[in-house]
Amino acid sequence: MKKKESTFWNMLWSLTLITAVAGGLLGYTYRLTKEPIAQAAKAGREKAIQQVIPEYDNSPLDEQLTYTVHNEFGETPAIIYPAKKGGTLCGAAVECSNNTGYGGEIRIIVGFEADGTIRDYQILKHQETPGLGAKMGEWFKTEKNNQSIIGKSPENNNMQVKKEGGDIDAITAATITSRAFLGAVRTAYAAYCESLKGGSHE
Repeated sequence: MKKKESTFWNMLWSLTLITAVAGGLLGYTYRLTKEPIAQAAKAGREKAIQQVIPEYDNSPLDEQLTYTVHNEFGETPAIIYPAKKGGTLCGAAVECSNNTGYGGEIRIIVGFEADGTIRDYQILKHQETPGLGAKMGEWFKTEKNNQSIIGKSPENNNMQVKKEGGDIDAITAATITSRAFLGAVRTAYAAYCESLKGGSHE
């Protein structure tokens, strides 16, 4: 009986030691990789911002602010990265998402000129169908029929698919994705305009 008890306690001690060592190694690995991962994420976001906004001389990432848009999608948080030159606002990049895509969340960053005209956009995250909804990364930049949103202002153009009375051609066989993408664009525009008018920042 004593031998069995001794074996049990030895096994328990060994398992405890292994767990402690494994936990320590995981913690050490996390500390080693946390900063490089954060730096990589920051660099990726900076690159996306640079691609969509006018030339600037400030640090949009450091001057970012958050704003909650209240629209048909409920309360949608957005991150605004202001672009300034010589201290004057020349545009902004707005990051937001829409959860009504065919595959769920679509996260985008939209660049606006100072007057609210869309300068460019990038897709940050999506799970849409390859060859269909996934084409949104280029579809809404293509100067064909009424696909492109570049150079247009949501104030003067109805950023909805034509099937719903809007001005924009939906991606062929991917209306759900198109609807969600354009919904995110409208949210981004609302965040840009409302935050500039002195809305409640968070």
